[in-house]
Amino acid sequence: MLKKILLLVVASIFVFCRIGFVDAEFQVKSNSETGQWLILENDKPVLQYNYKTIPIPKSYLDTVKGNQKISIYAVPRSNYIHPIYDLDGEPITKDWSSDHPHHRGLYWAWPEVGYKGELGDLHALQKVFARPTDKIETTTNNGQVKLVAENIWKWLDKEPIVREQTTITVFPRDKNGRKINFEFRFESLVDEITLARRHTKHYGGLNLRMAPLKDFKIGSFYGNEKETNIPKQEQPAWVFGSWKNPKSDGHSELTIFEKTTNPDYSGELIQYPNLNWFQPTFPKSGTRYSLKKDKPLTLRYQLWLHNAADNDNAKKEAWQIFQNEK
Repeated sequence: MLKKILLLVVASIFVFCRIGFVDAEFQVKSNSETGQWLILENDKPVLQYNYKTIPIPKSYLDTVKGNQKISIYAVPRSNYIHPIYDLDGEPITKDWSSDHPHHRGLYWAWPEVGYKGELGDLHALQKVFARPTDKIETTTNNGQVKLVAENIWKWLDKEPIVREQTTITVFPRDKNGRKINFEFRFESLVDEITLARRHTKHYGGLNLRMAPLKDFKIGSFYGNEKETNIPKQEQPAWVFGSWKNPKSDGHSELTIFEKTTNPDYSGELIQYPNLNWFQPTFPKSGTRYSLKKDKPLTLRYQLWLHNAADNDNAKKEAWQIFQNEK
């Protein structure tokens, strides 16, 4: 009897330590003054979520003195991710670029936010801004980290017009790389809110500005012409950036998948190679999406950091796994 009890105690200690080990693989560090939340795995940084307002760096202002055209877009910003780090813990995104200071790592924003017959620019930080409500929390469960944050879009930085809930889920690194899921939920607080791309046909949605990386290339894949029996809106699609890994002989890649449940799937895969900038757009070209008070908009995406040698079949498999997730 005593032997059984001892075995149960040992087993319980092992389970407790194992659970603690899984949870301890991730660390979340927050700075109450800056409002920055840093997620790490095994002490290597994964990403930083800038929840509160980040002021204009003095170093940036020194580079744009007298250039009014550039400096009007150099605006304090919040609610974006920078840096994103590669699998070796090196930063791969760009903030405060000299050409487009409003580009800010990974951010979700539209250049044409319509309200009361006027247009605000959440993308270039003009007239409408996403501001934190201090409702933010993180949980570690089943070997993954989830961060949930609430922001309010404010018209002229005063009037609340949209409630946004952002959920970021970071999965552990495995043999295939690392996956990070994003879910954005937008709830209109007023009537007459619309979202559109620039001139309704260019950029807008989930935006990614990458750092100046060696041998950087952008590519995309959309559908499979041979699979004519599958509706185009249900076929695989992705956009990606690849670069020379400074710590190996190979290349790394960041691929963006979009959930087929997103309205207007799949968004056009916009690329600006000269800016190291790419995205899946929303909404579809030539339209303005109307946000309704009683019908929130939910958009879901996945970022996959992996070896650029992975072929399209590997990406199709990863895309399908993402689609099967609830």
